[in-house]
Amino acid sequence: MQKKVVIIGGGFAGVNLAKKLAGHESFDVVLVDKNNYNFFPPLLYQVATGYLETSNITYPFRKLFRGKKNVMFRLGELEEVIPEQKKVILSTGEVSYDYLVFATGCETNYFGMENVEKYAIPMKTVSDALQMRNTLLERLEEASREEDPAERKKLLTVVVAGGGPTGVEISGMFAEMKRTILSKDYPELKGAGGEIYLVDGVKSVLAPMSEKSQQYTFDTLTKMGVKVKLNVMVKDFVNDTVYFADGSTISAKNLIWAAGVTAMTFKGMPQEAYGRGKRLQVDEFNHVQQDIYAIGDTCIQLTDPAFPQGHPQLAQVALQQGDNLGKNMIRGLQNESLKPFSYVDKGTMAIIGRNKAVADLPKPKLFFHGFIAWVMWLFIHLISLINSGNRMKTLYNWMIAYFTKDQSLRMIVRPASKNL
Repeated sequence: MQKKVVIIGGGFAGVNLAKKLAGHESFDVVLVDKNNYNFFPPLLYQVATGYLETSNITYPFRKLFRGKKNVMFRLGELEEVIPEQKKVILSTGEVSYDYLVFATGCETNYFGMENVEKYAIPMKTVSDALQMRNTLLERLEEASREEDPAERKKLLTVVVAGGGPTGVEISGMFAEMKRTILSKDYPELKGAGGEIYLVDGVKSVLAPMSEKSQQYTFDTLTKMGVKVKLNVMVKDFVNDTVYFADGSTISAKNLIWAAGVTAMTFKGMPQEAYGRGKRLQVDEFNHVQQDIYAIGDTCIQLTDPAFPQGHPQLAQVALQQGDNLGKNMIRGLQNESLKPFSYVDKGTMAIIGRNKAVADLPKPKLFFHGFIAWVMWLFIHLISLINSGNRMKTLYNWMIAYFTKDQSLRMIVRPASKNL
C-alpha cells in the first residue's frame, strides 16, 4: 500500500524531500505551496535591484515534477492540522495524509514594531522583491522632480536594517548602483546627496562568520561609501525618520528590513510542540509527533552535538534535512534502521560588490576574500539554482552586468487591479 506524504512548503527542504521520494511507487507525494513556483531566496535582492529577472530565480512546481507520476502539486495555504483525523485543511480544500511534513520556512520578524511592519520594505518573497524594486524606482523618479533639497535627500537615503548576508549584499549593490548607474540614468540628481546606511544591533556585520570576514566586509563597505552603524537597534519608523534605541535618528523614506525572521505557528499543533523562534521541536529524525515531521527553517533540532542550540536557518541545513528525511522514509518501508540527522557545514559566504566577497570554509579552516571569494560565490549560487534554464539565464544577465557595469531591467511594473 502506498504511503501518502503531504509536504507543506516548496522551498529548499520541501522540494529536496519531494525529489528524494519521486519515482518511489511506495509513496504518494502531495506538495502544497501558496505559490505555484519555487524560488531561490539568496538572489532575491538582485531581482529587487533590477539585475535579474523574476524568471531567473523561479520555476513552476508542475513543470519541475512533470513526469513524476507519484508527485502531485496542490496550490493552497495551510489553515489547520487535524492530527487525530490525519488530515490538513487548506485554503483550497482538505487533504489526508499518512505522513505530514512541515517545510514552510520562515517569515519576516518585525519584533512587534507596528510602524516598521507597516512602512518598511521587507525582503523575503518574490512579491517583496518586486515591490521593493517598484518603490525605490518610484522614489528616484519623485526625487528627480523634488525641488526641496531636504526632501530630495530623504527620498535618496536608504537604511538597510540587518547586517547578515542579505543586508550586506543589498547595501553593496546600492553603493555600486549609486556610483555607476544613478548619475547616468538620473543626471538631474547629481550632487543631491542621499546616503546608504547598514545598521545592526550587534557588534559586527556577518556575525556568524569569522572575524577576518567581518573586518574585510566592514572595511570594504566603508570604502564603497556605505555608512555602517553597529550596536544600534531600530526602535521605530515614523514620519520618514528611523529611530534607534540609543536616541539617534536617520531621516530617510526608505527602510529595508532584513533584520530577522521567525517561524510560523499552525492551528491544530499544540503549544508545547514549539521551541525558540516559534520553530517546531524535532528529534534526531526530524520527527515532531505521531506521523508529523518538520524540516528546514521551521524546525529546531537540539540533538546534533555540534549544534546544541539548534542549526542555523540556512539553505544547506534545509537541503540536507530534506534529503535525510526522504532516505529515512524509504529505509522505514524497507525495515532498515534510520539515520539520525547530522549537519555537514560546507561553509558560509557573502558577496559585497563587484569582485568583492568573503568565504569561510570550515574543513580545513580557510578564509577567502576579494576576487577568489567572489568567483566562489557566483559558482555556488549558479549551480544551486533549480535547473539548467535558470542557470543559463542568470549567467547571461550576470555577464551583461559585469561587462557593462549596468543592467536594463529597471522597470516599474504594477499589475492592474481588476476583479475577475
